[in-house]
Amino acid sequence: MARAKIMLSPTERQLVVDAGWILTKNAVIEKVYALFGQTSAEYGLLLDRHPKLKTDAGPRSPKISKGEQYEGLPWVMLDHPRNFSGQDAFAIRSFFWWGNFCSITLQLSGAYLRQYSENVNRYLAQYPGDWLVCTGEDAWEHHLRADRYVPATTQTVRQELPFLKIAKKIPLQEWDRLPDFFCKGFEEILVMLEGSADLHTATGRH
Repeated sequence: MARAKIMLSPTERQLVVDAGWILTKNAVIEKVYALFGQTSAEYGLLLDRHPKLKTDAGPRSPKISKGEQYEGLPWVMLDHPRNFSGQDAFAIRSFFWWGNFCSITLQLSGAYLRQYSENVNRYLAQYPGDWLVCTGEDAWEHHLRADRYVPATTQTVRQELPFLKIAKKIPLQEWDRLPDFFCKGFEEILVMLEGSADLHTATGRH
């Protein structure tokens, strides 16, 4: 049996002998884990201010997970809160995607969709900001591209889908802003879910 000749490109030849870039990549992933650990602790303090939402969020502990192959690239994910039970879902997901962006996402379905969609819709009608609304049929797509996600200014969350998913993102070049981005996004999600009558005050808006 003839052997197929497996060739490396010049770039691949250069990288295969260089352990440094893999070690650097591993160090970055460790720092993302550390960032998400700190962020999760801050999320817990913010959630304590909203007892009803904390109950709906469920008792499951936060979870940080990672992988190497979301569209071929490494990722790290924090789910806090994470309440998945059959058709019912109440989750806030913080996501790091190598070479792309970080994002924070609210995902609701089932009983939580029925309970909270009107509050979210009312909030986004007043303060769309840079939130994106998922219009695709797959709730587990995280790429935020325009063929599946549209600005909240052009799309309300009232749609014929079995779930609600909104997200906002920040470029990785703005690494130093990530703690504020995640915590402010998380707090804003809690305010929109709660349906505060004075939304701009609750989120520090003027």
